[in-house]
Amino acid sequence: MRALIYIILIIIVAGCNYVSSQYERELNDAESLLKIDPLKAFEQLNKYDVTEFSDSATMARWALLYCEAMVVNHFAAPTDTIINIAVDYYGFHDNREKYNKACEVKSSLGAGSIENALVSAMYIQKEKEFLLFKEKALRNEVILLSIIIIMVAGGVIVWQRQHLKLKNARNETLIMEASALKESLCHRQVQCAILESKLSASLENRFKIIDELCETYYESQGSKTEKKAIVDKVKSQIDALKADEGIFTEMEHCNDEMLSQLKNDFPALKPDEYRLMVYLASGLSNRTIALLIGESIDTAYKRKSRLKAKITASESINKEIFLNVF
Repeated sequence: MRALIYIILIIIVAGCNYVSSQYERELNDAESLLKIDPLKAFEQLNKYDVTEFSDSATMARWALLYCEAMVVNHFAAPTDTIINIAVDYYGFHDNREKYNKACEVKSSLGAGSIENALVSAMYIQKEKEFLLFKEKALRNEVILLSIIIIMVAGGVIVWQRQHLKLKNARNETLIMEASALKESLCHRQVQCAILESKLSASLENRFKIIDELCETYYESQGSKTEKKAIVDKVKSQIDALKADEGIFTEMEHCNDEMLSQLKNDFPALKPDEYRLMVYLASGLSNRTIALLIGESIDTAYKRKSRLKAKITASESINKEIFLNVF
Protein backbone atom coordinates (compact mmCIF):
# COMPACT_ATOMS: atom_id res chain seq x y z
CA MET A 1 0.00 0.00 0.00
CA ARG A 2 2.72 2.48 0.97
CA ALA A 3 4.80 1.56 -2.08
CA LEU A 4 1.81 2.24 -4.34
CA ILE A 5 1.28 5.67 -2.75
CA TYR A 6 4.98 6.52 -3.20
CA ILE A 7 4.84 5.50 -6.87
CA ILE A 8 1.74 7.66 -7.44
CA LEU A 9 3.40 10.65 -5.76
CA ILE A 10 6.56 10.22 -7.83
CA ILE A 11 4.51 10.07 -11.04
CA ILE A 12 2.55 13.19 -10.04
CA VAL A 13 5.68 15.16 -9.15
CA ALA A 14 7.50 14.07 -12.31
CA GLY A 15 4.47 14.97 -14.43
CA CYS A 16 4.16 18.39 -12.80
CA ASN A 17 7.86 19.10 -13.33
CA TYR A 18 7.60 18.14 -16.98
CA VAL A 19 4.53 20.35 -17.57
CA SER A 20 6.15 23.26 -15.70
CA SER A 21 9.30 22.96 -17.82
CA GLN A 22 7.22 22.94 -20.98
CA TYR A 23 5.27 26.08 -19.99
CA GLU A 24 8.51 27.77 -18.93
CA ARG A 25 10.01 27.28 -22.40
CA GLU A 26 6.84 28.55 -24.08
CA LEU A 27 6.68 31.61 -21.82
CA ASN A 28 10.35 32.31 -22.59
CA ASP A 29 9.45 32.28 -26.29
CA ALA A 30 6.48 34.59 -25.65
CA GLU A 31 8.70 37.01 -23.68
CA SER A 32 11.21 37.11 -26.53
CA LEU A 33 8.38 37.58 -29.06
CA LEU A 34 6.99 40.47 -26.99
CA LYS A 35 9.97 42.60 -28.00
CA ILE A 36 9.62 41.76 -31.69
CA ASP A 37 5.87 41.40 -32.31
CA PRO A 38 3.78 42.45 -29.25
CA LEU A 39 0.45 41.67 -30.88
CA LYS A 40 1.47 38.16 -31.82
CA ALA A 41 2.91 37.65 -28.33
CA PHE A 42 -0.46 38.77 -26.83
CA GLU A 43 -2.33 36.34 -29.09
CA GLN A 44 0.00 33.53 -28.08
CA LEU A 45 -0.41 34.35 -24.37
CA ASN A 46 -4.17 34.52 -24.84
CA LYS A 47 -4.25 30.99 -26.28
CA TYR A 48 -3.25 29.44 -22.97
CA ASP A 49 -5.89 27.70 -20.91
CA VAL A 50 -4.60 28.91 -17.57
CA THR A 51 -6.65 26.28 -15.71
CA GLU A 52 -4.07 23.77 -16.96
CA PHE A 53 -1.15 25.50 -15.23
CA SER A 54 0.44 23.24 -12.63
CA ASP A 55 1.75 25.85 -10.17
CA SER A 56 1.34 29.43 -9.00
CA ALA A 57 4.78 30.50 -10.26
CA THR A 58 3.78 29.74 -13.86
CA MET A 59 0.46 31.52 -13.32
CA ALA A 60 2.20 34.64 -11.93
CA ARG A 61 4.69 34.79 -14.79
CA TRP A 62 1.91 34.37 -17.38
CA ALA A 63 -0.16 37.13 -15.70
CA LEU A 64 2.80 39.54 -15.77
CA LEU A 65 3.58 38.82 -19.44
CA TYR A 66 -0.13 38.98 -20.38
CA CYS A 67 -0.61 42.39 -18.78
CA GLU A 68 2.72 43.60 -20.12
CA ALA A 69 1.57 42.63 -23.64
CA MET A 70 -1.67 44.56 -23.09
CA VAL A 71 0.33 47.66 -22.04
CA VAL A 72 2.66 47.41 -25.07
CA ASN A 73 -0.34 46.95 -27.40
CA HIS A 74 -2.22 49.80 -25.60
CA PHE A 75 -5.15 47.56 -24.63
CA ALA A 76 -7.30 48.66 -21.71
CA ALA A 77 -7.89 46.14 -18.92
CA PRO A 78 -11.41 46.05 -17.40
CA THR A 79 -10.00 45.19 -13.94
CA ASP A 80 -6.72 44.70 -12.09
CA THR A 81 -7.47 41.05 -11.32
CA ILE A 82 -4.84 39.47 -13.57
CA ILE A 83 -1.96 41.85 -12.81
CA ASN A 84 -2.74 41.49 -9.10
CA ILE A 85 -1.92 37.78 -9.49
CA ALA A 86 1.69 38.71 -10.28
CA VAL A 87 1.83 41.52 -7.69
CA ASP A 88 0.56 39.29 -4.89
CA TYR A 89 2.75 36.31 -5.81
CA TYR A 90 6.05 38.19 -6.19
CA GLY A 91 5.34 40.31 -3.14
CA PHE A 92 4.64 37.25 -1.03
CA HIS A 93 7.81 35.51 -2.27
CA ASP A 94 9.89 38.69 -1.83
CA ASN A 95 11.05 38.83 -5.46
CA ARG A 96 11.71 42.57 -5.54
CA GLU A 97 12.65 42.78 -9.21
CA LYS A 98 9.53 41.03 -10.48
CA TYR A 99 7.36 42.77 -7.88
CA ASN A 100 8.50 46.22 -8.96
CA LYS A 101 7.98 45.33 -12.59
CA ALA A 102 4.46 44.06 -11.84
CA CYS A 103 3.63 47.28 -9.98
CA GLU A 104 4.95 49.33 -12.92
CA VAL A 105 2.82 47.34 -15.39
CA LYS A 106 -0.23 47.76 -13.12
CA SER A 107 0.20 51.53 -13.08
CA SER A 108 0.53 51.56 -16.89
CA LEU A 109 -2.56 49.46 -17.66
CA GLY A 110 -4.93 52.46 -17.70
CA ALA A 111 -2.62 55.10 -19.17
CA GLY A 112 -3.15 55.73 -22.90
CA SER A 113 -5.06 52.49 -23.35
CA ILE A 114 -7.59 51.78 -26.05
CA GLU A 115 -10.76 49.97 -25.10
CA ASN A 116 -11.38 46.91 -27.24
CA ALA A 117 -14.51 44.84 -26.71
CA LEU A 118 -12.89 41.66 -27.97
CA VAL A 119 -9.83 42.14 -25.75
CA SER A 120 -12.07 42.90 -22.78
CA ALA A 121 -14.07 39.74 -23.41
CA MET A 122 -10.88 37.67 -23.63
CA TYR A 123 -9.62 39.34 -20.45
CA ILE A 124 -12.82 38.46 -18.58
CA GLN A 125 -12.52 34.90 -19.88
CA LYS A 126 -9.00 34.68 -18.46
CA GLU A 127 -10.32 35.98 -15.12
CA LYS A 128 -12.84 33.12 -15.08
CA GLU A 129 -10.09 30.65 -15.96
CA PHE A 130 -7.99 32.02 -13.11
CA LEU A 131 -10.87 31.44 -10.67
CA LEU A 132 -11.14 27.87 -11.95
CA PHE A 133 -7.38 27.53 -11.49
CA LYS A 134 -7.73 28.65 -7.85
CA GLU A 135 -10.48 26.09 -7.27
CA LYS A 136 -8.38 23.40 -8.93
CA ALA A 137 -5.32 24.37 -6.84
CA LEU A 138 -7.42 24.29 -3.67
CA ARG A 139 -8.80 20.89 -4.65
CA ASN A 140 -5.29 19.60 -5.35
CA GLU A 141 -4.10 20.89 -1.96
CA VAL A 142 -6.98 19.07 -0.27
CA ILE A 143 -6.15 15.89 -2.19
CA LEU A 144 -2.44 16.20 -1.36
CA LEU A 145 -3.24 16.85 2.30
CA SER A 146 -5.57 13.85 2.29
CA ILE A 147 -2.84 11.65 0.78
CA ILE A 148 -0.36 12.87 3.40
CA ILE A 149 -2.87 12.18 6.19
CA ILE A 150 -3.57 8.71 4.76
CA MET A 151 0.16 8.00 4.51
CA VAL A 152 0.78 9.18 8.06
CA ALA A 153 -2.20 7.20 9.33
CA GLY A 154 -1.02 4.16 7.36
CA GLY A 155 2.46 4.54 8.77
CA VAL A 156 1.09 4.81 12.30
CA ILE A 157 -1.10 1.74 11.75
CA VAL A 158 1.81 -0.25 10.33
CA TRP A 159 4.03 0.87 13.23
CA GLN A 160 1.36 -0.02 15.76
CA ARG A 161 0.83 -3.44 14.17
CA GLN A 162 4.57 -4.10 14.16
CA HIS A 163 4.79 -2.91 17.77
CA LEU A 164 1.91 -5.20 18.74
CA LYS A 165 3.53 -8.12 16.92
CA LEU A 166 6.80 -7.57 18.81
CA LYS A 167 4.91 -7.18 22.08
CA ASN A 168 2.90 -10.35 21.44
CA ALA A 169 6.09 -12.21 20.52
CA ARG A 170 7.72 -11.07 23.77
CA ASN A 171 4.62 -12.04 25.74
CA GLU A 172 4.54 -15.47 24.09
CA THR A 173 8.22 -15.95 24.90
CA LEU A 174 7.63 -14.97 28.52
CA ILE A 175 4.62 -17.27 28.72
CA MET A 176 6.65 -20.16 27.28
CA GLU A 177 9.50 -19.46 29.72
CA ALA A 178 7.04 -19.25 32.62
CA SER A 179 5.38 -22.49 31.50
CA ALA A 180 8.75 -24.23 31.22
CA LEU A 181 9.75 -22.91 34.64
CA LYS A 182 6.46 -24.11 36.09
CA GLU A 183 6.96 -27.57 34.60
CA SER A 184 10.51 -27.64 35.94
CA LEU A 185 9.31 -26.64 39.40
CA CYS A 186 6.56 -29.26 39.31
CA HIS A 187 9.10 -31.89 38.24
CA ARG A 188 11.44 -30.88 41.04
CA GLN A 189 8.59 -30.96 43.54
CA VAL A 190 7.69 -34.47 42.42
CA GLN A 191 11.34 -35.52 42.70
CA CYS A 192 11.59 -33.94 46.16
CA ALA A 193 8.41 -35.73 47.24
CA ILE A 194 9.79 -39.06 45.98
CA LEU A 195 13.13 -38.50 47.71
CA GLU A 196 11.36 -37.43 50.89
CA SER A 197 9.23 -40.56 50.79
CA LYS A 198 12.28 -42.76 50.18
CA LEU A 199 14.24 -41.02 52.93
CA SER A 200 11.34 -41.39 55.34
CA ALA A 201 10.99 -45.10 54.53
CA SER A 202 14.74 -45.61 54.80
CA LEU A 203 14.93 -43.86 58.18
CA GLU A 204 11.95 -45.79 59.43
CA ASN A 205 13.63 -49.04 58.40
CA ARG A 206 16.90 -47.98 60.02
CA PHE A 207 15.16 -47.01 63.24
CA LYS A 208 13.37 -50.33 63.27
CA ILE A 209 16.68 -52.18 62.93
CA ILE A 210 18.18 -50.12 65.77
CA ASP A 211 15.13 -50.76 67.92
CA GLU A 212 15.26 -54.49 67.32
CA LEU A 213 18.99 -54.65 68.11
CA CYS A 214 18.50 -52.72 71.31
CA GLU A 215 15.59 -54.96 72.35
CA THR A 216 17.77 -58.02 71.69
CA TYR A 217 20.58 -56.54 73.72
CA TYR A 218 18.43 -55.80 76.77
CA GLU A 219 16.57 -59.10 76.56
CA SER A 220 19.87 -61.02 76.51
CA GLN A 221 21.82 -58.75 78.88
CA GLY A 222 23.56 -60.59 81.67
CA SER A 223 22.88 -64.03 80.25
CA LYS A 224 25.35 -66.47 78.86
CA THR A 225 23.62 -66.39 75.53
CA GLU A 226 23.94 -62.59 75.23
CA LYS A 227 26.75 -62.57 72.70
CA LYS A 228 25.28 -65.34 70.61
CA ALA A 229 21.82 -63.70 70.59
CA ILE A 230 23.24 -60.39 69.43
CA VAL A 231 25.35 -62.05 66.74
CA ASP A 232 22.39 -64.04 65.54
CA LYS A 233 20.23 -60.93 65.47
CA VAL A 234 22.80 -58.95 63.51
CA LYS A 235 23.28 -61.86 61.14
CA SER A 236 19.54 -62.08 60.58
CA GLN A 237 19.42 -58.35 59.86
CA ILE A 238 22.27 -58.68 57.37
CA ASP A 239 20.48 -61.58 55.69
CA ALA A 240 17.34 -59.49 55.56
CA LEU A 241 19.28 -56.64 53.93
CA LYS A 242 20.76 -59.04 51.38
CA ALA A 243 17.30 -60.30 50.47
CA ASP A 244 15.64 -56.86 50.49
CA GLU A 245 15.69 -55.65 46.86
CA GLY A 246 13.99 -52.44 47.96
CA ILE A 247 17.15 -51.32 49.75
CA PHE A 248 19.23 -52.23 46.71
CA THR A 249 16.87 -50.16 44.54
CA GLU A 250 17.30 -47.23 46.92
CA MET A 251 21.05 -47.50 46.51
CA GLU A 252 20.60 -47.43 42.72
CA HIS A 253 18.42 -44.30 42.87
CA CYS A 254 20.96 -42.50 44.99
CA ASN A 255 23.52 -42.93 42.18
CA ASP A 256 21.11 -43.08 39.25
CA GLU A 257 22.99 -40.76 36.88
CA MET A 258 26.37 -42.47 37.29
CA LEU A 259 24.85 -45.97 37.04
CA SER A 260 22.93 -45.01 33.88
CA GLN A 261 26.22 -43.90 32.29
CA LEU A 262 27.78 -47.18 33.46
CA LYS A 263 25.07 -49.23 31.73
CA ASN A 264 25.50 -47.25 28.51
CA ASP A 265 29.30 -47.53 28.50
CA PHE A 266 29.41 -51.20 29.63
CA PRO A 267 26.33 -52.94 28.22
CA ALA A 268 28.01 -56.37 28.68
CA LEU A 269 28.59 -55.82 32.42
CA LYS A 270 27.62 -58.93 34.45
CA PRO A 271 24.83 -58.62 37.08
CA ASP A 272 27.28 -59.45 39.91
CA GLU A 273 29.66 -56.76 38.68
CA TYR A 274 26.84 -54.25 38.46
CA ARG A 275 25.68 -55.08 42.01
CA LEU A 276 29.27 -54.65 43.24
CA MET A 277 29.41 -51.27 41.52
CA VAL A 278 26.18 -50.22 43.24
CA TYR A 279 27.62 -51.15 46.65
CA LEU A 280 30.84 -49.26 45.91
CA ALA A 281 28.94 -46.19 44.73
CA SER A 282 26.97 -46.27 48.00
CA GLY A 283 30.25 -46.00 49.95
CA LEU A 284 30.13 -49.45 51.59
CA SER A 285 33.34 -50.91 52.99
CA ASN A 286 34.98 -54.14 51.76
CA ARG A 287 33.74 -56.04 54.83
CA THR A 288 30.17 -54.86 54.32
CA ILE A 289 30.29 -55.74 50.63
CA ALA A 290 31.68 -59.20 51.50
CA LEU A 291 28.77 -59.84 53.85
CA LEU A 292 26.19 -58.59 51.33
CA ILE A 293 27.51 -60.71 48.45
CA GLY A 294 28.09 -63.73 50.71
CA GLU A 295 31.81 -64.01 49.99
CA SER A 296 35.03 -63.65 51.97
CA ILE A 297 36.78 -60.31 52.23
CA ASP A 298 39.61 -61.53 50.01
CA THR A 299 37.16 -62.66 47.34
CA ALA A 300 35.31 -59.32 47.54
CA TYR A 301 38.61 -57.45 47.22
CA LYS A 302 39.66 -59.53 44.17
CA ARG A 303 36.33 -58.98 42.45
CA LYS A 304 36.67 -55.28 43.17
CA SER A 305 40.19 -55.21 41.68
CA ARG A 306 39.08 -57.06 38.53
CA LEU A 307 36.19 -54.63 38.02
CA LYS A 308 38.51 -51.65 38.49
CA ALA A 309 41.00 -53.09 35.99
CA LYS A 310 38.21 -53.63 33.43
CA ILE A 311 37.05 -50.01 33.75
CA THR A 312 40.63 -48.68 33.61
CA ALA A 313 41.38 -50.63 30.44
CA SER A 314 38.19 -49.40 28.72
CA GLU A 315 37.92 -46.44 26.35
CA SER A 316 34.94 -44.98 28.16
CA ILE A 317 35.00 -41.19 28.37
CA ASN A 318 33.38 -41.47 31.81
CA LYS A 319 35.83 -43.93 33.33
CA GLU A 320 37.28 -41.30 35.70
CA ILE A 321 33.81 -40.89 37.17
CA PHE A 322 33.48 -44.65 37.63
CA LEU A 323 36.94 -45.01 39.15
CA ASN A 324 36.18 -42.39 41.79
CA VAL A 325 33.93 -44.87 43.61
CA PHE A 326 36.81 -47.33 44.26
